[in-house]
Amino acid sequence: MVFVKEESEENMSEPEPCRIKQEEPETWIIKQEEQETWRIKHEEPETWRIKHEEQGEFIEESEENKKWNEVEEKNHVKTGEKPLSCSQTKQNDLKKRRAKKTFTCTQCGNSLTSKYNLDVHMRVHTGEKLFTCDQCGKSFARSANFKVHMNIHTGEKRHTCDQCRKSFTQKGSLMAHMRVHTGEKPFTCNQCGNSFAHLKTLKGHMNIHTGEKPYKCSHCDKRFSHSGYLKTHERNHTEEKPYKCSHCNKRFNNSSSLKTHERIHTGEKPYTCNQCGKNFARKRNLTEHMRVHTGEKPYTCNQCEKCFSHSSQLKDHTKIHTGEKPYKCSHCDKRFTQSAHLKSHERIHTEEKPYKCSHCDKRFNNSSSLKKHERIHTGEKPYKCPHCNKRFSASGDLKTHEMFHTGEKPYKCSHCDKRFRQSSHLKTHERIHTEEKSYKSVYTVTRYSIGQQT
Repeated sequence: MVFVKEESEENMSEPEPCRIKQEEPETWIIKQEEQETWRIKHEEPETWRIKHEEQGEFIEESEENKKWNEVEEKNHVKTGEKPLSCSQTKQNDLKKRRAKKTFTCTQCGNSLTSKYNLDVHMRVHTGEKLFTCDQCGKSFARSANFKVHMNIHTGEKRHTCDQCRKSFTQKGSLMAHMRVHTGEKPFTCNQCGNSFAHLKTLKGHMNIHTGEKPYKCSHCDKRFSHSGYLKTHERNHTEEKPYKCSHCNKRFNNSSSLKTHERIHTGEKPYTCNQCGKNFARKRNLTEHMRVHTGEKPYTCNQCEKCFSHSSQLKDHTKIHTGEKPYKCSHCDKRFTQSAHLKSHERIHTEEKPYKCSHCDKRFNNSSSLKKHERIHTGEKPYKCPHCNKRFSASGDLKTHEMFHTGEKPYKCSHCDKRFRQSSHLKTHERIHTEEKSYKSVYTVTRYSIGQQT
């Protein structure tokens, strides 16, 4: 009792400490009765369980933590002295009670603070999922996760960032988003020192060091380092597309694809080239564009060792070697190596020209022709030859020009094995053979007719 008195004299501004220790056992009895009451309520029907689960997995612990943390903050001694305050005594009592009231999972050894929390945890092992979405049929083990999922369908986003007005379905997502503005990265890798804004990003990053891929697809046995990657991948099997565009109702199997798509409607292009100031809707497009400036060509053909800056260019190029033209026009049976070329070609038949020049109102049947045309107005020549620094407004012109340096002639005549740099030159050349055949045919018919007359 002397010790408590000294503390109160030295800390006059602090809240009054516990003076009567004899009352503490009575308080403990009341707390025990509260626990007993909770256990009785716990035995009530499933409706009560759902109500309590909505408040979070560890409801008992979180409420007590919050209350005692507030008391601890008010009574915290900053003088460096170590006497036990009333709040610290209660905190110790709380820890002792928790130590006595732990429920251990027999499957994995995890300890939980209540029988109810243990029951919820056991669903991880049993696979039991009580809560089913009536929109898409997806099931969940916890009602909290079910509620969050339902926001995908309803589009409800109650938590709004006061910096950029972006909205989120969960408060936790908003708090994590705020680190974009603050630049805070509280999670650091102890292997390489890299810091991250989110714990789950750090956990996924750690798998790079360990090589671990703990998440396995139940459909095809493919493995992933992130649970998020697995979820997105599994939607390829289930064909689930929960993310819906608010502008055109198109659906996607992941949120990032939806965000990228919506930029078509909003016109947002957040990725800017620091060389020429050009903006892009996708980071990948910026990365590919930068190769125009750097001259990097990481994709190599294993047939002729020609290099390309984009993987799609390599795929198209290999079809020259294989002769593959899988895309067939439904109007004239002409075939193409790329689906985009087929679409552009079919507009010749339909006379559709959806791409309009903003400078002179001229229209085109494909976007690449429009871009190439607009450079006449802007004078832009983004394609630079790595051999002589000459610049071009079209990538095709650069490719043709580079063949003068490399000596490459990819277009071969099927009649005489002569080779050309451009397909148009090959076509012009082949007319020599077709006209020659036509001349021989006419000459033969004429001689035969004259012979008949004589």
